[in-house]
Amino acid sequence: MTQTRSSLKAQFDLDGRVAIVTGGSRGIGLAMAEALGACGVSVAISSRKAEACDAAVARIEAAGGRAISVPGNMGDLDDVTVLVAATVEAFGGIDMVVNNAANALAQPIGSISAEAWEKTQAVNERGPLFLVQEALPYLIASPHASVLNVVSVGVFTSGAGLAMYTAAKAGLLMLTRSMAAELARHDIRVNALAPGAVDTDMMRANPEEAVEYMRAGSLMRRLAEPDEMVGPALFLLSDMASFVTGSVLVADGGMTFH
Repeated sequence: MTQTRSSLKAQFDLDGRVAIVTGGSRGIGLAMAEALGACGVSVAISSRKAEACDAAVARIEAAGGRAISVPGNMGDLDDVTVLVAATVEAFGGIDMVVNNAANALAQPIGSISAEAWEKTQAVNERGPLFLVQEALPYLIASPHASVLNVVSVGVFTSGAGLAMYTAAKAGLLMLTRSMAAELARHDIRVNALAPGAVDTDMMRANPEEAVEYMRAGSLMRRLAEPDEMVGPALFLLSDMASFVTGSVLVADGGMTFH
């Protein structure tokens, strides 16, 4: 097939689709939600704080997009059910799920509590799995179904100091591959995005020496801006990546090599 300018642009066209973005009220999730809204996608934004979700919706609507606020905790499976139901009620279906919500609880090995472990797994791994399962009937019905699981470049490192977080994200990466394999028969693509060090509230919560260590660990010697994760995300969610599934796209400024 000979590609033309119009056919190439059409592959990036997301107009009229519906997306759920968890952790969509700040940082990488907000950047993705705003970008999807700008591309004509109707976006359901979820995070734990209702005010933050409402503010994100207001930003998208002010730019001419469509969005709804569905506050919830991805560690709570009842909230997962409510999120899917509210999205379908508002927009009639679901084409894309962006699993971005996360927590980064940090306890050293030898001091990890069962409570912290369960909380980390619930938000970072269990929630994404059950959100996709809850949305599955609508993804199957969509002609453009795509799932994007946001993991971390930490899954390709030792994870020292962040064992709970990186273990959960490594599990989400494995779930990405399993979902891709099992859902391919429904024409549902499932991929992962592994950001490096990004200038977000989560990053700024670290001690300055830790931030500097991560900054220096990149070949580009800087933190990424949240908007720099938008391009990789839109590629994986769009029809431009129609033959890409079960993959992880690393956007880390040269922190790791594969």
